[in-house]
Amino acid sequence: MNTLLRAVKIVDKHSPWNGQVRDVLLQGGRIVRIGEALDADGAEIREGKGWCVSPGWMDMRIASRDPGYEHEEDLDSVRRVAARGGFTEIMLLPNSKPVVDAKDTLNYVRQPRPGQPVRVHVAAAVTRKAEGVDFTEMIDLHHAGAVAFTDGEVPIQNADILLKALLYLRPLDSLLINRPEDRQLTLFGQMNEGITSTLLGLKGMPALGEEMMLSRDLKLLAYATEKVGPVNQGNDENSGRNALPQLHVSLVSTARAVSLIREAKAQGLPVSCDVAAHQLAYDDSALMNFDTNLKVNPPFRSPADIAALREGLADGTIDIFVSDHSPHAEENKNVEFDQADFGITALETAFSLALMHSGLTIEDIVEKITANPRRILRLPHVIISENQPANLTIFSPDEEWTFDKSLSKSRNSPFLGSKLPGRVIGVVNEDAQLWGT
Repeated sequence: MNTLLRAVKIVDKHSPWNGQVRDVLLQGGRIVRIGEALDADGAEIREGKGWCVSPGWMDMRIASRDPGYEHEEDLDSVRRVAARGGFTEIMLLPNSKPVVDAKDTLNYVRQPRPGQPVRVHVAAAVTRKAEGVDFTEMIDLHHAGAVAFTDGEVPIQNADILLKALLYLRPLDSLLINRPEDRQLTLFGQMNEGITSTLLGLKGMPALGEEMMLSRDLKLLAYATEKVGPVNQGNDENSGRNALPQLHVSLVSTARAVSLIREAKAQGLPVSCDVAAHQLAYDDSALMNFDTNLKVNPPFRSPADIAALREGLADGTIDIFVSDHSPHAEENKNVEFDQADFGITALETAFSLALMHSGLTIEDIVEKITANPRRILRLPHVIISENQPANLTIFSPDEEWTFDKSLSKSRNSPFLGSKLPGRVIGVVNEDAQLWGT
């Protein structure tokens, strides 16, 4: 199918056409021409007021429910939800049943779905069953296609496991991802520890639980880096960066955590980090009505923490926005607050929330959901230029839309019924397209 995107603004810092309004002609899954008043030549014309086109968005933190929990989300529904949210590539965490800790499960999750525009990448588990005890066959999983290693929703508590994982993965030039949480300090915690948790009578999850574990991880990274020498500098001249991170810190949420990562980067440690877009939307006072759809981990923190997250995004300390898409069946959310599971369905709203609450420009937001996650995961760079594969997201940043219905199998979102900025028009990934999502 030939498609002509008429008069779209190109949003791609690495493209020679960045910031320009141009026609973009797609043919055979590639960008064949970029220019003004191009002849459609029988192509299907797509146009609209204020439309933008960027490299296809990527989300690198999505809870995998298939296999094992297909009633909450399966591999087809997560692709539909991702496309509606504007994502052409996603990375699934290994926390399915069985856990992605062996090649057969990895191959099942990675299998392509012809005709669908969303490509799935998979992070394999560091330890068997993500239990933090015995290592998986990480070399075999790496060669089988795992793009990173993490125990996903289960933070690695054992320092020796994390250190050895860093050392094992270095020769493979593969990434270790960990969410910093000392589970002894957050045991039975329901929300951020503070005035609101005291007023509600709920066990708090102190910021200290994140910050102590992060400090440990960064010290172990420094030790591993000293032991094995200089890090891989990468060879992607378009990335605009040099050293590739070896440790990726997922879901930072506190002011001190941002400071620790800023200091580590200034010291030259190979570290990167992300924040969930919804983390900017609420502080812990929003939980006064016990809405279980606001129960997330890490929890919504204080206004001072949110201000620090925005500062970290602005100065580049925080590299990536993620959705932290975590679908749950109704019976796991429509219960007493202390019995409810953590997490929200977030793929469809991540871009809108980043646009609404981050204070960043459109270009900077796009950078944090396109070039940065691909660089960190060592995936091919995507650029809007002639004779390049068509991996694109088309969106209207100034257009409001109502999130009145989710395409997810689960409905645990506090944003259902909300009016949000930044409507996704469609996605294109080579020969596959989806419009009006």
